[in-house]
Amino acid sequence: MIKEVIVVEGRDDITAVKRAVDAEMIAVGGFGINAKVINKIREAQKRCGVIVLTDPDFAGDKIRKIISKRVPGIKHAYISREDGTKDDDIGVENAEPEVIIEALKKAKCEISDKREYFNIDDMMFFKLTADQRAKDRRERLGKILGIGYSNTNGFLTKLNNYGIEREEFIEAINKMNKEMENGNTI
Repeated sequence: MIKEVIVVEGRDDITAVKRAVDAEMIAVGGFGINAKVINKIREAQKRCGVIVLTDPDFAGDKIRKIISKRVPGIKHAYISREDGTKDDDIGVENAEPEVIIEALKKAKCEISDKREYFNIDDMMFFKLTADQRAKDRRERLGKILGIGYSNTNGFLTKLNNYGIEREEFIEAINKMNKEMENGNTI
């Protein structure tokens, strides 16, 4: 059983997560997260902690930002777009139980002291920007690190805000490079 309360977007996500783990859950029901739901999330955060697991798309990212702004100290769990896509539909509800479990294990909390440990030079050096495969590399690396996919600026922000250390980053880069050399999919 997961001790934290898992916050998802809707009922289908609850069904998918329940196939993977035994946990208390809250469904936000989309962008229009009302005050009652935010208060439930705040109470859950005080009681045992919260992990937000939203769809790997624009809507999911927006929901995360709304919750993060109103409820500090929550954890974030991410599934890749590939793992969340089925028949041209993207969402947590499409992810296999093993994928959900792995995402929850890698859940990360934003650090309170914002930093600029990684910069655009790192992104360029490791071909995470300004390279024809940069988008694929960011998605692969985001899955390995458990921080999800983002554009260049968003990825850089996540590297810094989730407190990724240089050693962890280099290990993930090496793992990603091996996967790509072996032709593994994301």
